Amino acid sequence: MTSCDAPLPDTLAPDASRLTVDTAALVANWRRFARAGAAAACGAAVKADGYGLGARPIAAALVAAGCRDLLVAHWHEVAALGPQPDGVRVAVLHGVMPGDMARALASPAVPVLVTAGQVQAWKVTGRPCDVMVDTGLNRLGIDIAEARSGLLDGLAIDTLHSHLACSETPASPANEAQRAAFADIAAVVPARRRALANSAGIGLGPGWHFDLTRPGIGLYGGGASPDAHPLAPVAGIATRIIQLRDVPAGASIGYGATYTAAGPLRVAVVALGYADGYPRSLSDRGRALVDGVPCPVVGRISMDLTIIDVSAAPDLAEGDWLTMDFDLAGSAAASGRSEYELLTGLGARYARVHT
Repeated sequence: MTSCDAPLPDTLAPDASRLTVDTAALVANWRRFARAGAAAACGAAVKADGYGLGARPIAAALVAAGCRDLLVAHWHEVAALGPQPDGVRVAVLHGVMPGDMARALASPAVPVLVTAGQVQAWKVTGRPCDVMVDTGLNRLGIDIAEARSGLLDGLAIDTLHSHLACSETPASPANEAQRAAFADIAAVVPARRRALANSAGIGLGPGWHFDLTRPGIGLYGGGASPDAHPLAPVAGIATRIIQLRDVPAGASIGYGATYTAAGPLRVAVVALGYADGYPRSLSDRGRALVDGVPCPVVGRISMDLTIIDVSAAPDLAEGDWLTMDFDLAGSAAASGRSEYELLTGLGARYARVHT
């Protein structure tokens, strides 16, 4: 959307910036990961409010496309998804922490047990579960020795999980070491399915796919593609011009007077800042796009406002909408933040618009 496009209905928080979510692009990305995983079922990580884009509509679009495994981090995220159709399975990656048991037992979701204490507490319920084993990430998970000790005996394990540490570095020897360690433990722990590969792990090849893959960032247009084609961008930011002003040569712009106009500028002050998750580190590095013409951010980004040099777009008026350049890879490189941080850091003030 450019400043010349018809704005979305003002019933959608007319004074707020808009976070547009292309669910068709999301589904297209999921289908590509599903094809790359071949015979493995393809799930979807929808934790952190669907990576900041709205978990409920994200999940609904993926389920409609055929996804049958959704993964969240916390039990309250299960409720946020809303009821799911028969055959759709929700797994909670942090397992059952103290105080979670009553909610877990009342929930249709299943825990991914990650500690020996969680295993012991859940075992007495007799209910199905998943289990995470640690194969080298040294984050969450049952140790390999614990998994071989008989600790898991008597559990009704649906899916045995592990997580790769270096999948975004395909040449790392850690990937094969973890794959081999997981295959070894999976051979002795009875479970209906095995799951190892995240988005980048799917691209490592069939040896990492096992029975279920768990793409996350790739669904939302970030990270490496599982094939030779680029992933479709999913998230976009549109923001409204509050004020247009002329800045003379030699005048400074923004807090700290960090930017000085080399010549006369026409600037737009827009309703977007770091409280919306637009990183302060994009000061003098970010840009808007007006009919494809780049318009750079000038001066320091503040909590609620960003200033953009729109000298190249003379037809803009106050109240017009600007599209920010929110290419994930480019924004990550420019801001020094990861693509994960950029997405999940998007604030609550946006009017989220799912198309």
